[in-house]
Amino acid sequence: MSFIRKITDEPVRTEHMRGGAGYILAKPILNGREEMYEKGRVFQHTIIEPGCEIGLHKHEGEAETYYLIKGSGIYYRDDEKVRINAGDITFCADGESHGFMNDTDETAEIIALILFK
Repeated sequence: MSFIRKITDEPVRTEHMRGGAGYILAKPILNGREEMYEKGRVFQHTIIEPGCEIGLHKHEGEAETYYLIKGSGIYYRDDEKVRINAGDITFCADGESHGFMNDTDETAEIIALILFK
């Protein structure tokens, strides 16, 4: 199953991701469970425009990591809100909730990885 992929397709637009404001744009890096050997379900480059967000949501049976590669914003962690900046990494463990809001005037970009427990 070896391959070389160039990410040239238009990103997938999702409105109100997890109940959040606005929309996100997603470019898959690996396409689902098969390419992740059934160890996870998401490995993607996520683009979040100003005023848009990924709403607070809970992970069950899996964990998610965000690597913020551009911009900054507010990271929701259960009942807490924390400012994160480019270069920061977050981890949401199984049973915890998280989200992200771009409250700036610049585009934020995240590499998101969801792995099964």
